[in-house]
Amino acid sequence: MVRMLTTGTTTIATAVKHADVDVISAYPIRPYTGVMNELARMIADGELDAEYIVCDSEHTQFEIAKHAAACGARVFTGSAGIGWAFAHEALVVTPSDRVPVVAMVGNRALDDPGNFGVEHTDVLVTRDLGWMMCWPENPQEAYDLTLMGYKIAENPKVLLPYIVNCDGNFITHVRFPVDLPDEELAKEFLPSTPPPRHNVLHPDRPLSIAPHVDYYWGAEIRRQMDQAMKNAIEVTRKVHEEFNKIFGRGGPPFVEEIYTEGADAVLMGVGGMAMPARAALKQLRREGIKVGYVKLRRFRPFSTEDVVNALRKFKVVGVLDMDFSFGSAHTGGIIFQEVRSALYDLPDRPKVVNYIIGLGGREITVDVMRSLAKEVNEIAKTGEVKQVVKWIGLRE
Repeated sequence: MVRMLTTGTTTIATAVKHADVDVISAYPIRPYTGVMNELARMIADGELDAEYIVCDSEHTQFEIAKHAAACGARVFTGSAGIGWAFAHEALVVTPSDRVPVVAMVGNRALDDPGNFGVEHTDVLVTRDLGWMMCWPENPQEAYDLTLMGYKIAENPKVLLPYIVNCDGNFITHVRFPVDLPDEELAKEFLPSTPPPRHNVLHPDRPLSIAPHVDYYWGAEIRRQMDQAMKNAIEVTRKVHEEFNKIFGRGGPPFVEEIYTEGADAVLMGVGGMAMPARAALKQLRREGIKVGYVKLRRFRPFSTEDVVNALRKFKVVGVLDMDFSFGSAHTGGIIFQEVRSALYDLPDRPKVVNYIIGLGGREITVDVMRSLAKEVNEIAKTGEVKQVVKWIGLRE
């Protein structure tokens, strides 16, 4: 085990090296480019033996990854923001082709107007296509969730693509202390050869992937994908358990509770916003104000059971969305809609409010988290919700 000060792009590249991938398809777009560059360096220095294909666009990039995975290769690719959007056609067909592509998205705002700031809308617009999605809080989790991603995606009960979402610039480019394991330990967890699967293209065993089926089999194929995503919940639990045992870390698979003891109200979000939340809530505890934070580590599959069990004991849940869903119910954020829906059947459910925060990379500070924590705590005391959805930090 080596402790070092490094970035999320480097830790993800290290996880890809430890996964011993066969094919990497690359096209530069910040803040993903750092992963691509680091993997190119590893290959040039003889640390990794892989086919490295520089593409002419993100569309080609994801098509190559999809086809290489269809031929049985272990693959890696990635993108960010509007580049992810440009690959949309390939993103649509990859899950339905049931190929375990692993990708990194350096989350950034979609154009127009041009914006390099972090947002989660870029990947959440594809939330219903069949991609599994996770959000690490820091570079350490970026390594862990990437290595786990291969084991989950390649499981014969799943065979769906997997995205590691990293807050652009903040997690991708800021250095944090990270423990990186020896390659031998990583291979004990994830062998170099993926498990056999039935849908590999090979000249000795001709088959068709993605034939034209219309109404004859279209519904059945979608239902199989639905079952695969359901299977992914239990597979993810087992993979986390194995990872925790081998590496001595990893945490719970879907939700993590932070400073929730004795709290009536919590904030909830994904990704790096957990860090200022930890600092703010620690300060408030010293002042006698008990508010918690619930970190949603994985958004797809969305484990309703884990979310409900974590949130049902609170009076108020304030969902933090670094995204938007124009025209949605209450004009709220995407994660807010799903969390509220998950809690709907509880007879004594928490009040759920929504904060649209950090759009365009606007900083989410400790002071902002303190303010929001106090607000949900006040709602818990009074039972009064004045505004269901609130945009935070707007200019006058």
